[in-house]
Amino acid sequence: MNASVEYIKNHQEKFLDELFKLLRIPSISADSQYKDEVRATADFVQAKLKEAGCDKAEICETPGHPIVYGEKIIDESLPTILVYGHYDVQPADPLDLWDSPPFEPVIKDGRIYARGACDDKGQFYMHVKAFEAMVANDELTCNVKFMIEGEEEVGSDNLGDFVKANKEKLKSDIIVISDTSMISNDCPSITVGLKGLSYLEVEVTGPNRDLHSGVYGGGVANPINTLCDMISSLMDDKGRVTIPGFYDKVVELTAQERADLNAAPFDEEDYKKDLDIAAVKGEDGYTTLERVGIRPTLDVNGIWGGYIGEGAKTVLPSKAYAKISTRLVPNQSSDEITELLVKHIENIAPDYVKVKVTPHHGGDPAVTPTDSKGYLAAAQAVEKAWGKKPIPTRDGGSIPIVALFNEELKVDSVLLGMGLDEDAIHSPNESYGVENYMKGIETISWFHQYFAETK
Repeated sequence: MNASVEYIKNHQEKFLDELFKLLRIPSISADSQYKDEVRATADFVQAKLKEAGCDKAEICETPGHPIVYGEKIIDESLPTILVYGHYDVQPADPLDLWDSPPFEPVIKDGRIYARGACDDKGQFYMHVKAFEAMVANDELTCNVKFMIEGEEEVGSDNLGDFVKANKEKLKSDIIVISDTSMISNDCPSITVGLKGLSYLEVEVTGPNRDLHSGVYGGGVANPINTLCDMISSLMDDKGRVTIPGFYDKVVELTAQERADLNAAPFDEEDYKKDLDIAAVKGEDGYTTLERVGIRPTLDVNGIWGGYIGEGAKTVLPSKAYAKISTRLVPNQSSDEITELLVKHIENIAPDYVKVKVTPHHGGDPAVTPTDSKGYLAAAQAVEKAWGKKPIPTRDGGSIPIVALFNEELKVDSVLLGMGLDEDAIHSPNESYGVENYMKGIETISWFHQYFAETK
């Protein structure tokens, strides 16, 4: 890979310029007014796959946003790597909290600031550029396939059907995903565990119209008050979810496994300082790393109702709403937990309100064995590029398609992410380190070589 690595170093300006062009397109999948921009992004990705050396690069239509597929098969007897990524991004709101326009990328202090810089444009594009470098220098050691979708940020609703209908097209020996983070540039790591997800919306209705809070207050139940009471009952004072059956299938780690997890560098005082909080909070009996990585959680992601405009309006609202999500650990099923959540919320609703629970997207948890061929190759590649042996970690985030790939394609995934916690994904001022982008391209090139060599 020496020629490819040299090519990468000599083309840094070009690789950054192309990424900036990609970042300038506001591919917000959640907002229909950006439909044309999402399509333009898919076209951009298709064109760049062809330029990089794919023998085939096509737009695959779905009922929603398209999937971009590309491939280069150099020898059927060689291993095949399937690269998954997503070109859609989160909305940029609130815009007033950005220090620079979200779709006008800039580099400040060695970091690229733009929506999608890390999640996931900067990360999936590393694979395109690594592929280009290997093709240009005749150092491609594996067959390569790309599947880059445009609906990850809205639940990948159409990806499952696409995967099921294209199993032969997607046939591979390993799936590589760069959509996760490392501990730090000084302490590289590889994510081996992802949480599952169950996400739903709750609507609570009281009276048939908004009422005057002076005339009716005290005589009619307030849906916002009621919803808050319901939500507060979902967790006890020890930080445990109170939904019956929620923990029934949770796998408890051994003392050694917990010790290994807590061996990762972590300074709780720095953690609190970074977040500007006075104390951490979570399930009793577990460290912060354990709470985030190996314990299931429940959070309210949004709550609203009544009057929220400027000034005062003394209203007793007719409705209140909340969005609630749970993060799940191995052996917990997203479908089963969603069913438990829906039934429980319906059961605890008092008779003076009506409740409607609407499930949204979800996905099952996933764990990559550290003795697998994919992980071993990834660990070698990270150590080669970053100069240090990576630490295996478990992530509190969710990539539901990992479990989908394993179930439908019978192939393991390797999470070769180069992001950092400071990248502020999904938040204003999202960023991605230039070093992480460039060194990530190099890491991926080494991964190809080591995966082809690993027995």
